Amino acid sequence: MKVDPIDQAVISQGLIASAREMGAKLIRSAYSTILREARDGSAAILDRRGRVVAQAELIPLQLGPIGETFKACAAVVPPDELDEGDFYINNSPFEGGQHLPDVYIFSPILFEESLIGFSGSVAHHLDLGGGAPGMNPNATDIHQEGLVIPPSRYNMAHDWNGGSLERLITANIRVPELTIGDFNAQFAANAVGAGRVRQLCTRYSADTVTSVMDAHLDYSERRMRAALADVPDGVYVGEDAVDDDGVNEDPLPIKATVSVSEDEISVDLAGSAQQILLNLNCPYASTLAAVYTAVKTVTSSPDVPFNDGLTRPICVSAPRGSILNPEPPVPVRGRSVTASRTFDAVIKALAKAIPDRVIATGFGTPYSLCLSRFANGSHNIYIEIFGGGYGAGPRSHGCDGVDGPLSNCSNIPVEALDQRYDFFRVTEYAIRSGSGGAGRSRGGEGLRRRYEILADDVTLAHYSDRYRFPSDGAFGGKPGASARTRLLKRNGEEIAVGSKASHTLDRGDILIGETGGGGGYGAPDERSAT
Repeated sequence: MKVDPIDQAVISQGLIASAREMGAKLIRSAYSTILREARDGSAAILDRRGRVVAQAELIPLQLGPIGETFKACAAVVPPDELDEGDFYINNSPFEGGQHLPDVYIFSPILFEESLIGFSGSVAHHLDLGGGAPGMNPNATDIHQEGLVIPPSRYNMAHDWNGGSLERLITANIRVPELTIGDFNAQFAANAVGAGRVRQLCTRYSADTVTSVMDAHLDYSERRMRAALADVPDGVYVGEDAVDDDGVNEDPLPIKATVSVSEDEISVDLAGSAQQILLNLNCPYASTLAAVYTAVKTVTSSPDVPFNDGLTRPICVSAPRGSILNPEPPVPVRGRSVTASRTFDAVIKALAKAIPDRVIATGFGTPYSLCLSRFANGSHNIYIEIFGGGYGAGPRSHGCDGVDGPLSNCSNIPVEALDQRYDFFRVTEYAIRSGSGGAGRSRGGEGLRRRYEILADDVTLAHYSDRYRFPSDGAFGGKPGASARTRLLKRNGEEIAVGSKASHTLDRGDILIGETGGGGGYGAPDERSAT
C-alpha cells in the first residue's frame, strides 16, 4: 500500500527509536559487567520475513548479518507456525551464528493475532561452559568452547522461568546467576521492542507499519546504490594478515578483491588463509558483518540506516573451508580478530578507489582479557575487551584508546571492577603515550592497564593481534606501536605473554597489558607546526 510521506518518516523513525530503546533496556537490565558496563550486546527490529529493518547503534559485528542468524531459525520452524510466547534462539556458528558467547533470541511481534515482525537481541554471555571459565584459548574444536544451542523454537511459559531450556543452560554454565540474568535482560529488551511496534500498529494500522518496513528497506537500498555509483568502477585489491595462529609463527593472510560496477560492489575473499586448528576461524556471518561495515563506513553517509536493504547491492564470497568461511567443528571464539583484519583489507582496497574517504589502519582488533578463579565452591569470571588507537585521517588525528569499529564496546569502570572482583585490582589505567604512528595526521594512542593479582590460582586467558604486524600508516604515514602483554612474577621474573595465551597467576603477580596505536596519515614532514 502507498504510505503518506510524513507517516513514512514518522513511523520509520519510530522503528529506529524502538531498536535504540531495546538496546538501552538490554544494557540497563544486565547482570554481568561484560554486558552491563562493556555494553557487549545489540538489538534490532526485523520484519515478518526476518529482514532487519532497524537496529541499535551498538556492535556492528553482531548486527550486520543478524538476518542470517534468523533465517536458520525460520528454516527449522516457519514463522507462521509460532504461537504466543514462542521465541527463536541460536548461537551455532555454522548455522547462521557467530561465536558461542553471542546468543541470539528472536521474539515474534503479534498484533491482533497477525505476525508483524520480530524483536531480536544478542548478548555476549560471560560463560557458556566449555573447557575453561569465560574463554578457552586452547580449544581445538567447537565443543570445547561451550554449549552449542542450534537454531530452535522454545516457549517462555513452557521452557523458561524454571522450564527445561533454562534448566539445561543453568546446568552447563559456571555463573548461572549472572548468565541467566543476562538472558532475562534479552527477553526484557525484546518485550520493549515488541510493545513499541504494537503501539505504532495501534496508531497507524498494521498494514501501514508493515508497508513502512518495506519502504524503509528500499530507502536504504536507494541511498546505498547512489553512494556506490560515486565510487570509480574498477577492481581493487587490499591485503592484511593475522599475526599467527597461536602455535606457529606463520602469518595468516587476508585478501580482499573488491569489484565496483555502477551501483553494485562485490568482495571476493579468495586467497585468504585456510581454516586453522585453533580459535581464530571466522564464521561466514561474522565475515559478512566485517565486509558490510567496511563498505558502508567508506562509501555511504552516516545517516543511511543500516538494515538489510543497505546490503542488497553488496555481494560477498568466501571460499568454504577458508578461515573466513570455516567448516565444523573448528573453534571460532577469537573470530573477531580475523574479522577485524578482513575489515582492514577491504578498507585498504577501497583506499585505492577513494583515497580521500579512508583513514589509516588502526589497532582495530579486540584485546580480549579473561581472569577467573574458583574458590569457596563457585567461579568468579572477569572478561573485558579493550581497544587501542584509531588510524589518522586526511583531516584529523586518530582517536586515542577506543574500541575497534567492529566491536564498539566500552571499557568497564575501575570502580565497578573493585565492587565485583576481590582477586585482582587495577593499579594503572592510562593512555600509552607515543604509541600512535607519526604523520601529517597522527595515529591514535593505545591503552595501558596494570593489574595486581590478590589471590593464588588465578587463570589468565587472552587473545589479541597486532603484536608482530602493527597498524599501517597511509599515504606516507608511519605505523603505530605493536601491542604487548607482560607478566611480572612475584619472584622477579618477567614473562612476555603471547597474543594468544593462557597462564596461571598467583598473589603478588603483576599483569601489564598495552594495546597498539593507530597508523599515521600522510608524511610526517607535512605536519603543520600547530
